[in-house]
Amino acid sequence: MDKEFWTVTEVMEIFGVDEGFLSDLEEEELLCPVCREGSPAKVFRTEELEKLKLVKALVEDMGVNLPGVEVILRMRQMMFDMRRQFDEILDDLAREFQSRLKPQR
Repeated sequence: MDKEFWTVTEVMEIFGVDEGFLSDLEEEELLCPVCREGSPAKVFRTEELEKLKLVKALVEDMGVNLPGVEVILRMRQMMFDMRRQFDEILDDLAREFQSRLKPQR
């Protein structure tokens, strides 16, 4: 997806969902549209569309209800955060090992 912002109509067409479904996701704070300056219409960022793709699959393909989707998304975000922290720790360790090896050469 090469655009930064997508209108509600575009999102409904792309994903085959209705406005009620999008409203339900907004109410549950699973999807967060933005309001751009000078435009009264809500739009969605590309990152939100990636989340919508996952939410739609969880709801339609796996029968997960919206509270369950919220738990899954929260746990998924926690896993991403933990992975980022783990990568940072590994980078720090690698730098520490490199700095200790340099004086011995």
